[in-house]
Amino acid sequence: MRYLALAVDYDGTAATNDTLSDGAALAIERLRMSGRRTVLVTGRRLQDLLRACPRIGLFDLVVAENGAVLYDPQRREETILATPVSALFAEKLRERGVEPIEVGKVLVATRDPYGAVVFELIRELGLELQVIINQSAIMVLPAGINKATGLQFALHKLGLSQHEAVAIGDAALLQKQKENDA
Repeated sequence: MRYLALAVDYDGTAATNDTLSDGAALAIERLRMSGRRTVLVTGRRLQDLLRACPRIGLFDLVVAENGAVLYDPQRREETILATPVSALFAEKLRERGVEPIEVGKVLVATRDPYGAVVFELIRELGLELQVIINQSAIMVLPAGINKATGLQFALHKLGLSQHEAVAIGDAALLQKQKENDA
């Protein structure tokens, strides 16, 4: 099979310590010169990513907020792919002493050790939300939104199917390492 697109995670894959590595940037440039497309897929909020990655133009599209936001770097256009998590949810987390809290265009995020508080609040409020845990990050999103759904949307916009793309990232590898260590 011939792959026409590469989807790559930012932190821990294309970037180390907030910086896109020179090796990754060079490989992405070579890939694009071959006529293939590139999609950056990250759990980061878009504004944070744009500050951290001045070379965002290397990518045809960016999927941010764990699949909830699509960004076109060439056109500087942002598309929200889901209904935002209620501001009330973030407010209630603050009332319970959860810190830090990041509020994106769609997601609400925090870090360990607040997972139990997040799940308890979702249950108490009867919200239809999902929690995605990636290393110490705890991301709350509308049900059904994740990196895969965001990537599907991006590939469709590029005129490609998931069968024409390959994706790389570190989270699955880290999960596998945790399972092996247990």
